[in-house]
Amino acid sequence: MVSASKEMVVYCFDTLLAHYNGEEAPPPAFEDGQHPLFVTWKKVVNGSEPRLRGCIGILEARGLVNGIKDYTLNSALRDQRFSPIQAKELPYLECTVSILTDYETADNYLDWEVGKHGIIIEFTDPDYGARRNATYLPEVTAHEGWTNIEAIDSLMRKAGYSGTITESLRKRIRLTRYQSSLYTMHYSEYVSYVKATRSAVASGSKSGSQ
Repeated sequence: MVSASKEMVVYCFDTLLAHYNGEEAPPPAFEDGQHPLFVTWKKVVNGSEPRLRGCIGILEARGLVNGIKDYTLNSALRDQRFSPIQAKELPYLECTVSILTDYETADNYLDWEVGKHGIIIEFTDPDYGARRNATYLPEVTAHEGWTNIEAIDSLMRKAGYSGTITESLRKRIRLTRYQSSLYTMHYSEYVSYVKATRSAVASGSKSGSQ
């Protein structure tokens, strides 16, 4: 089973820097494969609690290399909940790659464990007849300190439902649970990694461009 790795997060930073610089990112140092994935950006200022700046991914299997590249940029620049991340924010960023695994259909909306499972809910909006769905990654519910019911109610709002949440409606939810492997790296760690692994290459390219 593939796990999220340091090299995957390095590729996220490589991709975002290349975007700002109008360059091609260095080739990734991990093997390709087909997996669902998410890329999350958070901003850390003066040692404060990391603040979400973007999180987008895909719940179906996707090629890792192109998927990580695409969702790096989508989450950093096109998450409609936030303004696009600017280059000047780079020193304050931390990035997490999540690889999703072990999808299971739950018996009911409470059949999952906070902190262990991510959840996908699907339900019909009783007011509009529209199908709604949304997901929380495993670390979200744990970080928020929610109970199962609090997480479900929050996720229904995230899915766009604005009506009254009743127990009857909760019981009509189709819930899929999953687990995830994740790796998080701060920009300062990325810089140290690049210096340690690419110093000779970087020095050569720098001298050649002067």
